[in-house]
Amino acid sequence: MPPPESIDRLSGLLERMRIQAQLHHAGALCGLNHFDACEGHGYLHVLRRGRLEVRHPGARGVPRAMHFEVPTLLFYPLPFTHRFHNPPADGPDFTCARVSFAGGAGNPLARALPALVALPLARVPGLQATLDLLFAETDRVQCGQRLLADRLFEVLVLQLLRWLLDHPEEARIPPGLITGLSHPRLARTFTALHEAPGEPWTLERMAECAGMSRTVFASTFRDVVGQTPADYLAGWRIALAQERLREGRSIKALSEELGYANPSALSRAFAARTGLSPRAWLATAAAP
Repeated sequence: MPPPESIDRLSGLLERMRIQAQLHHAGALCGLNHFDACEGHGYLHVLRRGRLEVRHPGARGVPRAMHFEVPTLLFYPLPFTHRFHNPPADGPDFTCARVSFAGGAGNPLARALPALVALPLARVPGLQATLDLLFAETDRVQCGQRLLADRLFEVLVLQLLRWLLDHPEEARIPPGLITGLSHPRLARTFTALHEAPGEPWTLERMAECAGMSRTVFASTFRDVVGQTPADYLAGWRIALAQERLREGRSIKALSEELGYANPSALSRAFAARTGLSPRAWLATAAAP
């Protein structure tokens, strides 16, 4: 059985549920800076130099205050209120981006990540080359600067995700998709589900992908991921349906693509998962 690092565990997932980044700030940040969850997106902050105090007002699951004195990545995958408390002059040097996961909180990858990942830059191998390119772009205005910086931030996120897949315990990742993709056998099943969500996936077939018996597979999956294989597959399919509905795809086309017998079967599964019919959900999602 090949180790999980010999399998491309991310492309099938990210090709269908993209991550987008947008340059937000480059340079010194002085005084109090507030990043509100109400803005509707996550953040990736790169502390290049200087000292930083971060506070999380009223937050659970993360320290209320954190201090950083070495170059560090601070990744908030989903909207999360945080405040930077910096000196009123000569504040720390930052390069920051807003980050959006397709599907938002419904994205299985975003849902599997902790509220904050904070890592020294030196901890992630291969990061320096990307950072050198990013800093070269953000240190001076050039043609296409913003577009190139956005893509480089997306590369940073991908490199960080690679590191998390290989170090889930060190990163204190809770049971979920990340821990499943980190498992030497379950990773094969997850990769297959992500690349072919519309295939007729039975428990037997999923177990066969993992090279395990049905019983051992089902038990291991629940222990490692925190849900049943069928529940994960249903959630993945509905997350894809939501994203495609936003793009204007029809329920009929999606039912064929996602492995449902007919549009009614997809609508029933959609309502069971979201509490709304596809039409009602789309109207809610499109509301300002």
